[in-house]
Amino acid sequence: MEKYERIKVVGRGAFGVVHLIQAVSDKSLSIVKQIPVDAMTKEERIAALNEVKVLSILNHPNIIKYYENFLEQAALMIVMEYAEGGTLFEFLQTSTKLIEEVEILKYFTQLLLAVQHFHSKQILHRDLKTQNVLLDKTRKVVKIVDFGISKVLTKSNAFSVVGTPCYISPELCEGKPYNQKSDIWALGCILYEITTLKKAFEAPSLPALIMKIMRGTFAPPAEHYSQELKDLILNLLQLDPDMRPSANQLMAKPIVINTTLLLLDIGSTQCKARPDVITPQGRSAKVTSKCSMKSDAESPIIQIKSHSRVWCWGNGISKPGMLPLPSSDSEIIEVSCSRNQRAAVTQSGTMFVWESAPFGMDTEYPYIPRLLEGQSAVSIQHVSCGDLFIACVTDRGILMTFGSGANGCLGHGDNLDIAQAKIVEALLGYEVIKVSCGPMHIMAVTNDNEVFAWGKTDSGRLGLGSEESTSYNKPMQVTTLPDDCNPTNVVCGFNSSVVLTAEGRTFCTGSNRDNKLCLDSPHRELNETIYRFTEITHGALCTSEIVQFSLGTMHSAVVTASGQVYTFGSNTYGQLGVGRSEPTRAVCLVESLESVINVCCGDTFTVAVTKENNVYTWGNKSRGRLGNEDRDTMAPCQVEINVGSLQLVSAAASNGGTLLAFGNIG
Repeated sequence: MEKYERIKVVGRGAFGVVHLIQAVSDKSLSIVKQIPVDAMTKEERIAALNEVKVLSILNHPNIIKYYENFLEQAALMIVMEYAEGGTLFEFLQTSTKLIEEVEILKYFTQLLLAVQHFHSKQILHRDLKTQNVLLDKTRKVVKIVDFGISKVLTKSNAFSVVGTPCYISPELCEGKPYNQKSDIWALGCILYEITTLKKAFEAPSLPALIMKIMRGTFAPPAEHYSQELKDLILNLLQLDPDMRPSANQLMAKPIVINTTLLLLDIGSTQCKARPDVITPQGRSAKVTSKCSMKSDAESPIIQIKSHSRVWCWGNGISKPGMLPLPSSDSEIIEVSCSRNQRAAVTQSGTMFVWESAPFGMDTEYPYIPRLLEGQSAVSIQHVSCGDLFIACVTDRGILMTFGSGANGCLGHGDNLDIAQAKIVEALLGYEVIKVSCGPMHIMAVTNDNEVFAWGKTDSGRLGLGSEESTSYNKPMQVTTLPDDCNPTNVVCGFNSSVVLTAEGRTFCTGSNRDNKLCLDSPHRELNETIYRFTEITHGALCTSEIVQFSLGTMHSAVVTASGQVYTFGSNTYGQLGVGRSEPTRAVCLVESLESVINVCCGDTFTVAVTKENNVYTWGNKSRGRLGNEDRDTMAPCQVEINVGSLQLVSAAASNGGTLLAFGNIG
């Protein structure tokens, strides 16, 4: 506790006291739950430790963040996020009039997103109630807290009777086994309470309350609320748990989808050019055009030291140059590029794209940043670029796409172009953790370790097992992966795809021409086209943990945990980096490189970055691919980039171009 200063007591619970604290270093506010362990029973100790266990594996904007825990003076101290708006219970108690339906649904949808998150990790809360829902200072954002009696399910049902009487489910009242559907019942009780400002089930004694819950009767909400809201309450409060919808099923209901769209403010996520942009040197560069543009004078740019720098070369730019950023305090956490798209995501959850300067615009930079409007209610964490389309994932695990709908790559059930970011509704019941775009297909992996693919099927790039040539305009679940693997990452290339698993296994599908996917066996060459995900069994790649896999047009490269780079596939331009350009189907170790942290494959070239910030390229130099004016090189050649104390945070390469983002790590 020497790192913190106690300010006041903000609550007392069954197990201990909750203090508001302030960090000595940066004056940030947190809360600490102080739980005395010396006087606890064994069951109470287990409950306290269970809260730490559960909080440490949950990461969701509608769940209170866990920071750290430690023992001090015979007490377990759990440091968590501070929510300034108090509890939802207190807010409802002080409300003098019924809440508008749109606001009710915003509260409910946020709660549902959180429930879906911990249910997907096989966790029950078991004490959902308005007292365990906190609000931020605006009282617009809800955060679930108090997982003290939650249970990580190892079996399908739990038996112990826990929870607050007003919110317990009928199956709990009968002593029957229960599962996630008990949390859904409690969620229904909370929704009813937000709607009516009264509890669904109240009685003067516990036996009378049990009887009331078992009958499942409650007063209807006010007449002015929609029938859809009333039906939603009835669905949640079904006496039979099998009749209650799951969190995933609730996510797919139109009333929830529409509210999710409101929360994300998707209606206005359209690109807009900024008249003022920040140059890599930190100065304001006025962009002028023959077309009229709105003045940005009301939003003066504060010139401070740049947090990030993004270097770009290729596509006709022969030497590395820094790209302008939307603002000087932009902290880039990820970049992505394709043949004709360049995008970035910042630490604050803002996404922007770099686009070619319009004809006649006076600017010294080939690309200018364009921010996405309407991002006040959405935080982007991950982005991937395809040809003429972009996919991005929010901090709630919701996938959105926009751009060209050719080949069904947007996943919206049609081939229409979309100018504004739109949720892929087929995946609304899932929490997407990674997405990757190829030129003509997309793959996504969820936190349940499920993989989905859509787009063009040619060359077996989707790994669905079918040899037919067609396109899918909706996500299709990939079933050709073994049941005993847990996918955590996906990589899409020109005509192939890769899945990496938590167990350290690697599976590939698509074109294996020149052994680009490393699927040759020691005694035979595999077919050039693979239609289902097949595991890499090459000795060097099985004995070394692969931490990154990059797919080029005709070759591939991997980085191992020890910082070594292996390449395989076409070597026409020396892109394998072994000092020669003779064809080979062998897996090659790039012996001249050590401590590599990132590798990217373009069409006929390769880029690698080491821990020491040294950047190396090799392969075909045409159109500035290698970032220098030298001839083609068949071995790693260093590119002159001075990044100072910044460290690489993200890298991307595509047909003919490279993006490298450096920033202040940690």
